[in-house]
Amino acid sequence: MKKFMFAVLMCVVCSCSYNVTSDRQTDAEPSIFPDYKDVTVPCNIAPLNFSVTEENADAAAVKVEYDGNVRFVKARNGLVSFGMRFWDSMMEDASGSDITMTVFVKKNGVWTSYRPFTVSVSEDEIDPYLAYRLIPPGYTMWKEMSISQRNLENYRETKIYSNLQGKGNCVNCHTFRDRDPDDMLFHMRSELGGTYIFRDGIKEKLDTKTDSTISALVYPYWHTSGDYVAFTVNTTNEVVHTRNRNVVEVFDEAADVLVYDVNRHEIVTSDLLSSDKAFETLPPFSPDGRSLYFCSSVAALPMPERFREIKFSLCRIDFNPEDCSFGTQVDTLFNARTEDRSVSFPRISPDGKYLVFALGDYGNFTIWHKEADLYCIDLSNGEVSPMSALNSDDAESYHSWSSNSRWLTFGTRRDDGLYTKPYFAYIDSEGNARKPFLLPQKNPLKYYQTHMYAYNIPEFVSGKVKYDGREIADFAREGKSMKLGYKRK
Repeated sequence: MKKFMFAVLMCVVCSCSYNVTSDRQTDAEPSIFPDYKDVTVPCNIAPLNFSVTEENADAAAVKVEYDGNVRFVKARNGLVSFGMRFWDSMMEDASGSDITMTVFVKKNGVWTSYRPFTVSVSEDEIDPYLAYRLIPPGYTMWKEMSISQRNLENYRETKIYSNLQGKGNCVNCHTFRDRDPDDMLFHMRSELGGTYIFRDGIKEKLDTKTDSTISALVYPYWHTSGDYVAFTVNTTNEVVHTRNRNVVEVFDEAADVLVYDVNRHEIVTSDLLSSDKAFETLPPFSPDGRSLYFCSSVAALPMPERFREIKFSLCRIDFNPEDCSFGTQVDTLFNARTEDRSVSFPRISPDGKYLVFALGDYGNFTIWHKEADLYCIDLSNGEVSPMSALNSDDAESYHSWSSNSRWLTFGTRRDDGLYTKPYFAYIDSEGNARKPFLLPQKNPLKYYQTHMYAYNIPEFVSGKVKYDGREIADFAREGKSMKLGYKRK
């Protein structure tokens, strides 16, 4: 036993005393994956392990400096891996300041140190969980998909529901009321079709197609009260291009916005939200619950013949939660007719200050549009500006806000043009975005090279979703569907 404890002590001492002395220095940036150079991260994020990808390297290490401390971490097979205890301690000590990292690479017996970079540690925490759908990045078919969740404070990922637990059918459009893991809904399509709502310990299976609507309910957004959910109804189609850099095109031939009254089990809409003259879609409520935002096409054009011409404005209408009624006027915040661009996926920060949306050349489903970028509206003055720190040469699409309005997660194809991955960015109180960083993994290079699923609809959650997938599957098979009423105000 004494020998074992001595061996452990020696391992600790040796690991702490490991260091590298450079034979030469270069001002070149180190080659690492993911690119965590000069990013801002929350103090409660999982360790930012990375791989040194310098070609023909014999060895690598990183020098870590923070709060007066210096530590060397040796790379194994190129992977710089931070122990969880060390990382948590370092993040606590460095919170509100910077960590400086210097990469050392050994080639032909010579150690070279590269230009140091910083990791700024924000005192603003991030929500501890992220929920998303994992789906193969195919065009029209799938074999397996799931709604999963990841603990952002470590690397643990669990499935909320897998379609293999049901009958292999599509599951989509998960959403939460104010990021509450206990209040959740999502759709199943095909054999077990329906909208599944879980709140206050009650499970409901809804048959949301009525004689007065063009489809079952589609894109959801929960009202902060939990009493309402904004939805769309859509006649949606998809085509695959052979000579267009935007490989996949998803478009609506008709679309309307409506609100589901959770307590009355009734769908409510208005002529201003459901019109034959336009396609209305993608509605979020404002944080105070008094406004309903949505995207509205300039005209209801024939599709797919004129898919390149369809453009969507960003609009707002008053909403009265006391009686589920709407205002009599629609305000336009971004006019597609005058700007000649198209808005999708509007999302408002919980503090009500900023609205972020994706902007593309046309259409409203821009997750495959390489030109799609994120833009921000300052709701105090209506000023619109590109979020240049977040945008890339590939598609930036679905995004959501953290509870404290300081973090934004979004999907992007910037790494390979095919797989959507979740990135995170710090948003300061003035609405300025910092350089984004990729979702950390224990071995990120290996993981992202071999992970054959795209991340779809990343949503922050304030805690772990505890609904069991097997129970959901049993309820889907055995639960009776509830029909909904319809009212036009």
